[in-house]
Amino acid sequence: MTIVDTRTPDPKRLIPGATGDWEVIIGLEVHAQVTSNAKLFSGSSTTFGKAPNANVSLVDAAMPGMLPVINEECVKQAVRTGLGLKAKINRRSIFDRKNYFYPDLPQGYQISQYKDPIVGEGTITISLGPDREGNFEDIEIGIERLHLEQDAGKLMHDQHPSFSFVDLNRSGVALMEIVSKPDMRSADEAKAYVTKLRTIVRYLGTCDGNMDEGSLRADVNVSVRKPGGEFGTRCEIKNVNSIRFVGMAIESEARRQIDILEEGGVIDQETRLFDPVKGETRSMRSKEDAHDYRYFPDPDLLPLEFDDAFIEELAKDLPELPDDKKARFVGDLGLSVYDASVLVSDKAVSDYYEKLVGLSDAKIAANWVINDLLGALNKAGKGIDETPVSPEQLGAILSLIKEGVISGKIAKDLFEIVWNEGGDPKQIVEERGMKQVTDTGAIEKIVDEIIAANPEQAAKVKDKPSLAGWFVGQVMKASKGKANPQAVQALVKEKLGVTE
Repeated sequence: MTIVDTRTPDPKRLIPGATGDWEVIIGLEVHAQVTSNAKLFSGSSTTFGKAPNANVSLVDAAMPGMLPVINEECVKQAVRTGLGLKAKINRRSIFDRKNYFYPDLPQGYQISQYKDPIVGEGTITISLGPDREGNFEDIEIGIERLHLEQDAGKLMHDQHPSFSFVDLNRSGVALMEIVSKPDMRSADEAKAYVTKLRTIVRYLGTCDGNMDEGSLRADVNVSVRKPGGEFGTRCEIKNVNSIRFVGMAIESEARRQIDILEEGGVIDQETRLFDPVKGETRSMRSKEDAHDYRYFPDPDLLPLEFDDAFIEELAKDLPELPDDKKARFVGDLGLSVYDASVLVSDKAVSDYYEKLVGLSDAKIAANWVINDLLGALNKAGKGIDETPVSPEQLGAILSLIKEGVISGKIAKDLFEIVWNEGGDPKQIVEERGMKQVTDTGAIEKIVDEIIAANPEQAAKVKDKPSLAGWFVGQVMKASKGKANPQAVQALVKEKLGVTE
């Protein structure tokens, strides 16, 4: 890969050191497990959580005479992902043997792609923010390539005091290795990139993005340099399996390299591991270059070739992707960029919201989904797929507000009831007497009682009109939140002589 410097040094992203500022250069290799029922070159299951070596065929075990056969669905998933990344789809690609000592890959080499990958250059746009003024900064990150390869198995060192055991369930599972260009200049940018990439593949249905199950993990390449100077020597941090750890690993490694350089040392190109407990990276092995792997075309697999019709058939079934959906939410529904960004960050959330929009005002619906629903889910440690409040139930609550049957305060209480007990919101309001009081005569009586009981406060309102809000709160409290807020405000101002 020819390294091209695409960014002008930004002072707010520079890292201070003893000898001046430094700039961190970041590139990511994200391994995304392809969503497929079978492995890349065999019919073995890819189901997660099975007993060790339950998902292993003779091909996966590299038994003599067993030949790989390409899984067409994995090819389609890679092309879909390439289209989602606005990348070049190569009509002809080649599978290569990557020679390396793999104790958990029985054939002793990995079937991957090198010079001729299935997908070429593309782009991802990430957004950082909002800043103090509520603005977002959009940054375009280049994609160098996407290639298909098989995953390795897993060594287990804690099963026996003298031996290591091996689980080959993952051996041969299809991976998409998505290689970025070294276009990122901060840990926040790298975290935003992984987040956006995971969102895209989830929208496409090409990878489930579950980092805790190993379905998506990142190799993080980090180097530092004086701002605008020559690129430094990079170190690769292997198999980082959470977005938070990606950020921590970058910050730790950048600081380590800066300290070495400022003391007059040099950076050795190597592969490192990140220890999240200690918050630091440690050396794993010296870094290999491409020639160390002795790539050559796999003689058991023909070149992979397809035509424009194959790509067009896949392209027509692609879903609306996050950037397009966000633009539609802002342009057509009038949402703020922030609200739209939150709603499209998870496909299941955006699907929920779109169902709700059919039942309610778009901006009000966005506010309730972001603040009330997602807030409650986060507090309960649940995902949107586990929500006890359906779009239809929340839509009914918002309809009751719009119709003036309940106030916003009552709606919060009603949401809690539906969350904990379920049921039809309209029926709950009827059965529990939760309708707001709109009878101005009844409200006026409460207002008069509150003012009569607080003559000193009432006298102060003439000099400080904002104190009228205190009376509004007392009336709402006395009515147990059932009084119509607009009617209460109007009557309080009238009774206290507040004209503004």
